[in-house]
Amino acid sequence: MSTFTQIYYHLVFSTKARERVLMEKSREEFFRYTWGIIQNKNSHLYRINAVEDHVHILTSLHPSVALADFVKDIKVATSVWIKEKVLFPDFQGWQEGYGGFTVSHADKDRLIDYIKEQHEHHRVKSFRDELRELLIEVGVQFDEKYLD
Repeated sequence: MSTFTQIYYHLVFSTKARERVLMEKSREEFFRYTWGIIQNKNSHLYRINAVEDHVHILTSLHPSVALADFVKDIKVATSVWIKEKVLFPDFQGWQEGYGGFTVSHADKDRLIDYIKEQHEHHRVKSFRDELRELLIEVGVQFDEKYLD
């Protein structure tokens, strides 16, 4: 029998110490590079976007790819590449950890729109507040001290 999956992941991770270093003028190049990493994992990118201090990705993974390895590979490869290219001059790396949440097929388009509108969304809400609300929405228990 073949393997059939339909699992969408909403991934969120931030810069080290939530430094506001992902400058808009270089983000498109970062998005294209990240898309290449995802394609090389035989996975599919539905949407990527970022603001100065964090990244959102909506993706599905090839069934042979573990989520933790996938995120680690993206973070390690982009960190090295960003530093080599000096794409974001003040970039020191990614913060440890990430958020990884499954999304229903019915909510996929809504989430794509949400990710597209990150710039507008963060005019009124901090990443910390956004992450806190997301964790509550999906039912993840957490300690507030780990949100910083």
